[in-house]
Formats: sequence, C-alpha cells, structure tokens
Amino acid sequence: MELIGVRTFVAVAEAGQFQEAALTLSITQQAVSKRIATLEKDLGTRLFARTARGAELTLDGQTFLPHALELLRVAARAAGSVRPGQRGLRVDVVARRIKTSGLLQDFHRAHPAIELDVVTLEGDLEAAVAAVEAGAVDATFHAVPAQRRLPTSISATPVIAEPHQVLVGPRHPLADADAVTPAQLAAHRIWMPGLPTSGEVADYYAELAATFDLTIDTSLPIFAKESLLEDLSHSPDLTMLVGEGTQYLWPDSYDLRRIPLRDPTPIYPMSLIWRTDNPHPALTDLRAYLDIRHSELADTEYWTPTWRYRAAPH
Repeated sequence: MELIGVRTFVAVAEAGQFQEAALTLSITQQAVSKRIATLEKDLGTRLFARTARGAELTLDGQTFLPHALELLRVAARAAGSVRPGQRGLRVDVVARRIKTSGLLQDFHRAHPAIELDVVTLEGDLEAAVAAVEAGAVDATFHAVPAQRRLPTSISATPVIAEPHQVLVGPRHPLADADAVTPAQLAAHRIWMPGLPTSGEVADYYAELAATFDLTIDTSLPIFAKESLLEDLSHSPDLTMLVGEGTQYLWPDSYDLRRIPLRDPTPIYPMSLIWRTDNPHPALTDLRAYLDIRHSELADTEYWTPTWRYRAAPH
C-alpha cells in the first residue's frame, strides 16, 4: 500500500468527487482513478461507490478513512522530524557538562520558541565534521586547528574561548590560593585520566604541557567522574584542570576548590561548525546569538594554542 494512494483516497473522500480531488492534487482525473484502483486492489476491497452525485464511501471505505487520516498524520510527523525548518535545530554539544551545553541552554532561555534537539556525538573533529556534512546534525562545537582544511561545504567561526581553572582538594598546597599561574602549576602533577591520545583535544594539552613544562598524568584507571572527584577531595597532591563553564556537582564534605589560572590564563578555543547551505531558519539565530557573546582575546592576558582558528576579517 503506497502512501500516495492513501493521500488520493482522502482527497476523494473529502471532495466527494474524483474530478474535485484531481483539481486539489493538481493531477488528472484519470490519474486519481488509477491510484484509487491500485489502492483498492492492494486492500482487496472497494472503497468508493460511483453515484450520480460523484463518489460515496462504501462501508469499508468509511472504516478505512480514519486509519488513512492517521497514516497521513504519522507520515507528516515523520518527515517533520528530519526536515530542516520543521524539526528542531539539532546541535551536538559534545558533552552535557561542559561550556557548550550551558551556552546552548542560555540560547534556549533567550529564544524559548525555538525547538532544540540537543545531542552528544562521540569522536573528534573529523567525526563531527562528517556528521555535519552528512546532515546528521545542524551544528557542532569543536576546536578547529587553523591548518585544518574544512570541506568547501562546511563553515566554522570561533564562538567560545573558555578559561581553564585548577580543581584541587582541601589538603592540596594550592587549596587556599586566590589564583594560580601556569609556572606555579608546573610543580604539581596534573591528573587527566581519559584524555584522548589523538585529535584536537590531545593536541591542545600537548602544546599546553610543552609550553609551561607541565606534567599531565593520563595513566590512572578511568572510573565515573564522581569517583574521580572523591579521590581528588582526599588527595594532597592530585590536581585537575577544568573549564570555567564545566558543571560538576559534589557533596559539601569534599570541599573541592576551583582556582582561576592567571598570567596567562590558558584558553581552550572552540568554534561553531555548520553546513554552509543548511536552510534551517534557527541556525541563523544561533549563529547571531553566539557571535554577539564572543569577543576576540587579548594575547597578553591569555594563552591559546598556536594553531587556534581565527575568525575571517569582515
């Protein structure tokens, strides 16, 4: 049973005449008759009885009509769930606890009428760009190395410059500091279990460690984030780096301290990535919102990797 036949059946049932249905569907009356004949053959029953006034539903036709209407409604919802402009704007925030998620939530508060489909895709920049190019998502957030040549169909612009903070427990030597410099941090082991070994995240931390002579330990087993925070709260020497906008919750008894990094402040740069020809109307709103909130960094106050992507001049 083809959906086009069901749609034609409903048009005839509503019009009461094959000719009127043909005008509604912008096809010939012969085409209407052929579609109805095919549908009746598929169902094994007559749906209309020809009369002097046109076409009347048979008993089977009356029984089938509400189901046909529901089939068309389901088809419309199915198409709308994936069709740009009818479905929600699908954005990959990479992870639910980081800055990107909070920023998208702020966008939702500013534009509550815009429907959002928030997803988290696994993988690095390469996988994210492939997802955008294929239309699996409308936009994603990733660090984009300046030397990385994006496909011609893909656009990117810097939208997030997130400062890093130090996260330590109450017994750590830095626990009572108002701020910490990268030079001070060099004397302490930085605990980053689960850090990727390749991709833009790995490149960022490799350059950060080389620039400031930091020791980043990724060798410890990976447990739930809550377990890592508990271990951190009891340790006199473990140190973690977290993004300023990263949201972690822990019991008051942990007494963990988030300490700003200064002189300079390491920044993890992220760009919004989207398909240039994406017609979704909400994508323009998101880009404008992020562009307003983003400002270029003063290089004397911040440190960013040498490969960070910069906005093209206007």
